[in-house]
Amino acid sequence: MSLFSRVQDWAGPYHGEFMLIKHSTILVLLILILGLGGCSKDDEITEQESELALYQSAQSGMNAGNYKEAVTRLQALEARYPFGRYAEQAQLEIVFAYYRSAQAEAARAAADRFIRLHPNHPNVDYAFYLRGLASFDEDENFLSKIFPLDPSKRDPGAARESFEDFSLLIRRFPESEYAPDAQKRMRYLKNLLASAEIHVARYYIYRGAYMAAANRGRFVFENFQGTTAVPDGLAIMVEAYQLLNQSDLASNALTLLAANYPGHRSLDKSGNFDPNRTVKKTQRSWINILSFGLFG
Repeated sequence: MSLFSRVQDWAGPYHGEFMLIKHSTILVLLILILGLGGCSKDDEITEQESELALYQSAQSGMNAGNYKEAVTRLQALEARYPFGRYAEQAQLEIVFAYYRSAQAEAARAAADRFIRLHPNHPNVDYAFYLRGLASFDEDENFLSKIFPLDPSKRDPGAARESFEDFSLLIRRFPESEYAPDAQKRMRYLKNLLASAEIHVARYYIYRGAYMAAANRGRFVFENFQGTTAVPDGLAIMVEAYQLLNQSDLASNALTLLAANYPGHRSLDKSGNFDPNRTVKKTQRSWINILSFGLFG
């Protein structure tokens, strides 16, 4: 007697009332049977995979751009063969796989783990580099790829972490093959962080917190030399000190600004400071208008 017949006989005179239960029971039983069969088959294949097979399948996944599958394979390899031939390499490559799959936090954690476990590994500089890259790309999302967002107006926390990671890489491994790229990214990040400070200082002036604005401008001038934000920092200091009626401090900042950056937009043709010229005027894009100033 078939399974369907057994269920039908069990329903008896209540066939109509138990029709829904009958079909549901059959469906559940079939799902359980098929599921158990599939699981046992998958488990059998997985258990039979050797260390080399797991490593090669992880490599195939990464070559195909399937980084999440690569992470799964590398994790299985490390868990099953913690002292195997490919264990250390798997720990390093999983950092790369996390990074390429846009899992910045997991990539940093995996990099930290590798650095802690293998501080003298010949490729430990690569772990530092990947950690910096993970923070560097963390604030990149689909909105920043669609809309022309100003990166200096976003939260600079990830940029600071990335700058510190690249800085540590260069200090510890100045001859690393990744040092030149890290230096280039640090120059970009330094300008980004300085511009972020200027945005905050302008906001303080807008809110009437003039001393806080002056301190931000001085911080940029003292800590971000060589960046494009230094003249803006001096201009912030001039404006803030003038608003605070600190004429001597304002005059000193203006002297520095005029002597080193005579073409700055806050200065007129005679070298006089004009606070109305401190913020660069730009035409609003249609994206900026439609998003009420959030984007563009």
